Amino acid sequence: MYQTIPQLFETIVEKYPSVAAQLGKDEKGVFQPVTYRQLHEEVYALAASLSLHGVKRGDRVGLISDNRKEWLASDLAILSLGAADVPRGQDAMSHEVEFILGITEAEFCFVENIAQLKKVASLLDRLPHLATIVVLDHKTTNEQIRDLSIESDVTVLLYSELVAEGRLLLQDPGRREAIREAIASGDAEETATIIFTSGTTGEPKGVMLSHRNFAYQLEAVPKLIKGLEPEQRWLSVLPIWHSFERILQYVIIANASTIAYSKPLGPVLLNDLAVVNPHWMGSVPRIWEAVRSGVYTSMKKTGGIKAALFFFFTGVAATYAKNRDLLLGRVATFKKRNRFIDISRSILPTLLLHPLYRLGNALVFSKIRAKLGTSFIAGVSGGGSLSESVDFFFDSIGVKLVDGYGLTESAPVISIRPLQKSIKRTMTGLPGTELRILDAEGRTVPPGKKGVLYVRGPQVMSGYFKRPELTKTVLSADGWLNTGDLAMWTHHGEFAIVGRAKDTIVLSGGENLEPMPIEARLAESEYIEQAVVLGQDRKHLGALIVLNKARVAEYLKEKNIPYLEETMTHLGEVKDLIGRTIGEMVSTKSGFKPFEQITRFTLLSKSFEVGKELSAKQELKRFEIDRMYEEEIEELFAG
Repeated sequence: MYQTIPQLFETIVEKYPSVAAQLGKDEKGVFQPVTYRQLHEEVYALAASLSLHGVKRGDRVGLISDNRKEWLASDLAILSLGAADVPRGQDAMSHEVEFILGITEAEFCFVENIAQLKKVASLLDRLPHLATIVVLDHKTTNEQIRDLSIESDVTVLLYSELVAEGRLLLQDPGRREAIREAIASGDAEETATIIFTSGTTGEPKGVMLSHRNFAYQLEAVPKLIKGLEPEQRWLSVLPIWHSFERILQYVIIANASTIAYSKPLGPVLLNDLAVVNPHWMGSVPRIWEAVRSGVYTSMKKTGGIKAALFFFFTGVAATYAKNRDLLLGRVATFKKRNRFIDISRSILPTLLLHPLYRLGNALVFSKIRAKLGTSFIAGVSGGGSLSESVDFFFDSIGVKLVDGYGLTESAPVISIRPLQKSIKRTMTGLPGTELRILDAEGRTVPPGKKGVLYVRGPQVMSGYFKRPELTKTVLSADGWLNTGDLAMWTHHGEFAIVGRAKDTIVLSGGENLEPMPIEARLAESEYIEQAVVLGQDRKHLGALIVLNKARVAEYLKEKNIPYLEETMTHLGEVKDLIGRTIGEMVSTKSGFKPFEQITRFTLLSKSFEVGKELSAKQELKRFEIDRMYEEEIEELFAG
């Protein structure tokens, strides 16, 4: 039984040497395979060279790069030597990179390309420990590096040269054996990575995750996601430095499957889905929201009989799916339900709508599913809960989505909605993970009542790097992690995430509410790309609205309203459109309380960006939004 990720990798390589481990694009954009045997040789060569250059057990190695096949080889090589990597993406700001490499005292750092090399080079006078930098991109040349005139006591190497050097070193059997011994002596409790996350609160925290944290999940996850098999293909689109994509890559390795590297960009993603024909894809809710929105927008543009059939059959499918779930008992039981009544209410609509649903599947839904490929089993969604409308849409057209929940502090998976017999809006804790939902007095809450979720299990971090006092605020002495998320039990033992404790808005009248459900509802509109609900200590709620400019432009053209894109947010017709949309979507008729309704809003002219208003998981960074839009917020509530 393996204890570390490199030990697992050794086992898989021995069993499945000829299976493709990676599919990466060449210079022409064509996917090229790398087998497990080839990846293993590259990892060993890199490890041999890193060892020669001084990387050793207990070291912390920077890894500043986005998704690429060299990332995984670098990660495995670092871990094979008993070191830990400290990852971050290309979008990291200079001050973030300085903080991360500085506090970890990294002597060695991988960077993706010449741009990242320049970023790190500009910080060298404030990074006294950094001695060696490795550039991953094979297009970077030594001449380009010399042109940067980097101070002479820092060595800059090319990844390709390191690997070539390592292959020569491995001709000595003793070198290969030394790496094997380093892997064999690895311990489950050793730190594998330190992931720095400001998340949505702004405070840099280095989450220390061990091999045990990851290895436990590789045993537990397949118990809830059945059907993981060797040689299946996964499309990788999320930031690899983030814990969600990180565990997905380890799950892929553990099951001798294949990672195909893509990007979460519409045209690129659609083309890669067609070429790779994946079995699985990991993503965040925003991607599925964008896919759903894109399908609806496309149908509206198409018009005619195709659009009419689409909207008719999606309506049928939604009604059929809700009644089918009721009939089969696959509904969330936040309140006790009477099975006899549920069956009586749902059996006739289910039987009557089934033939129509089958027809819609043949005429419409099968064509939508075909865009995902012919092998697609399910999408694995994490980094936030799926909105109910998105969840229902994909389920009703026959696309399975596995909703997961976790934190970087839990490496990250805490719970998953099982692939089989899944119940929308809910999740089940991983086998071996303990869960508590407590009220403000620390008492266990009954089903249907909100409380803060606490978790204890083998995936929970050891703590924040060099921040013991901060660690104590979220991790108890007996191992319970305060997630900071609000959750609710069902009567059958599943639970749902219903908000964020720190995000709770308290109006001046004392009413408490969660902004996330309101924001998710508004984002379902074809005209709204993003919404931020505000109102702490105010009399009423307001919202910052980011327009879906493409769809709003189509609306203006349909209505023959002249406009300029740069002044779209100032048009009275656009403000009226968004006002009507908000009023329709967030009302007592749609299940919201009177004090949860939006009374004022401001239209923003630019989309939110990852690294600014959005975290890497594409969650709202509320503290940053409050700072960036301080004037707009004050004006929103003025008077």
